[in-house]
Amino acid sequence: MENIVARWRRELRGTFSANSTTIPQWELDLEKGDDGGYFAPDSAAWAVHGSMTTLVAGIHALLLQALHPGAMAGVHDHSDYKSDPLGRLAGTIRWIYTLTYGDTAAAQAASQKVLSIHRFITGTYTANNGQEIPYTAHDPDLLRWVHLAFTEAFLASHKSLGTRVPGGPDAYVADWAIAGKLMGVDNPPVTEAQLNEQLHAFTPELRYDQRVADTVAFLRNPPLPRSQQRGYKILFAAAVETLPATYRTLLQLEPAHWGPFPLPVREVAKLVLAVVHLGLGKTGPSEQSARARRNRLGLEEAHRKAR
Repeated sequence: MENIVARWRRELRGTFSANSTTIPQWELDLEKGDDGGYFAPDSAAWAVHGSMTTLVAGIHALLLQALHPGAMAGVHDHSDYKSDPLGRLAGTIRWIYTLTYGDTAAAQAASQKVLSIHRFITGTYTANNGQEIPYTAHDPDLLRWVHLAFTEAFLASHKSLGTRVPGGPDAYVADWAIAGKLMGVDNPPVTEAQLNEQLHAFTPELRYDQRVADTVAFLRNPPLPRSQQRGYKILFAAAVETLPATYRTLLQLEPAHWGPFPLPVREVAKLVLAVVHLGLGKTGPSEQSARARRNRLGLEEAHRKAR
């Protein structure tokens, strides 16, 4: 039994680190740096990104982002998500956690690295009016859409499955607006109302087509270890349930049900997240490194005295 649990934990950690058998060096390096970073331990960003709700939020974000044909074209033409899904996941996690827990120099460097990759992501896509549109990953509209979808997904998932957000939803949107600015988004939303307003403005550009259908099918059943497949199906159902109804309808998805009766997806998903939390440990390596850096700089003691 002990060997089975140990293998499960090893496979679980490997899923989030591209099958690394050790803590990735970049997480340990977050202990370095000369300031506290953009976010403090009592921030909305730390609360949301340090929660297990991010597992549902990641699925939610990918589903939502796929509805924009420009974003979908970039993924289809340039991404290796089907052949190396864990590698892509690990890259995304690295960016999120570096911005959340790293010092300002590390956060800026991580964003610049992604933006430098964006230079090579170019192509064309057909808009809903039939017009052929050239795109690059630097296009302001695409940068905004990806930022909005990310923010909506992480906020909605945490509101549904997590604990209270310090400062409320507006605080999280305002926190993650900093990430938007680092990624070149002009005037990102800083309140939940602004977030919803900017998302609504994209509605005429969104659509469901074969590329979206293929992405949904992949996200519904990705190549995970057998020990994670049942739990993932529940998390996928939770991601569908946390999607706003408009996007769920566009994606041709509906909440899990048995006949006419809705299933208690939220409650079961919370149980799955609790089990995953047990497997991964109470505090992740990125947060541990950030706290060590803050202790070294005297920021934790100063923060405690100020409270």
